[in-house]
Amino acid sequence: MKNINQVSIIGAGTMGNGIAHVFAQFGFKVALIDIDEDRLKNGLKNIEKNIDRQILKHQLEDSEKALILSRIAPFNNIKNGVVSADLVIEAATENYEVKKNIFQEIDNYAPKDAILASNTSSISITKIAAETQRPSLVIGMHFMNPVPIMKLVEVIKGYATSQETVTSIIETVAHLEKIAVEVKDYPGFTANRILLPMINEAIFTLFEGVAGVSDIDTVMKLGMAHPMGPLQLADFIGLDVCLSVMQVLQEGIGDDKYRPCPLLVNMVNAGYLGKKTGEGFYKYEHNSKDFTVSKQFE
Repeated sequence: MKNINQVSIIGAGTMGNGIAHVFAQFGFKVALIDIDEDRLKNGLKNIEKNIDRQILKHQLEDSEKALILSRIAPFNNIKNGVVSADLVIEAATENYEVKKNIFQEIDNYAPKDAILASNTSSISITKIAAETQRPSLVIGMHFMNPVPIMKLVEVIKGYATSQETVTSIIETVAHLEKIAVEVKDYPGFTANRILLPMINEAIFTLFEGVAGVSDIDTVMKLGMAHPMGPLQLADFIGLDVCLSVMQVLQEGIGDDKYRPCPLLVNMVNAGYLGKKTGEGFYKYEHNSKDFTVSKQFE
């Protein structure tokens, strides 16, 4: 099995910086890679903020902060960032062409025995692995958001992924004090094959005028004990990501029940992507926890 000490994370956005944070917290050396300098700086700032939050909640000691941050090195290109990696985790946007190009580049520059993982929430690991010269070393590691808090990691074995690779990743997940669940490489895997159709149905319920935004979310929170309503959750995931996953499900399974709601399509086309753009089903105040139902749904 592969001994993993040095981990490279590609993408410094919400998922990428969360994954980097957790690996560094548990003693791994981390290279955080993003070609966008501002996103890289913001990613490092978010890691520091989240560590401060853990300290306030007595989950970490003050003395641990500097040590965790010292384990993270920023890079603005893939070549330099993966050259010493034992494990590379891609956490870029949920788009096959983007991921394909990244994996081809990683395959060129990472050590030949390095494991290459994708944090994809729906795209075929088998298809991604076929773009490399090491398909037996390609695997899915689908972390849940927020990464420092959520315990689950879906581990997806592609058609050619070796059992040694799977075992190495499951053991690595255990070192992070998370739970690995091995799933098969089919559209949406397990988490999103169940979650996203529920969110899509909530959007249809709004679209068809059955109930309003806050009413739908209240029903699911109070009636089904969900910690967050499906429409607010969609905003936090990103409506563009929700749409992308539904399209993968519809194309991969070929069943019309996975058809994305037209309202979801329109909102994404209009640039209302949820919390990251400041407005989706709800409107979010900048640098504030306050939010209200978007005016178009009042």
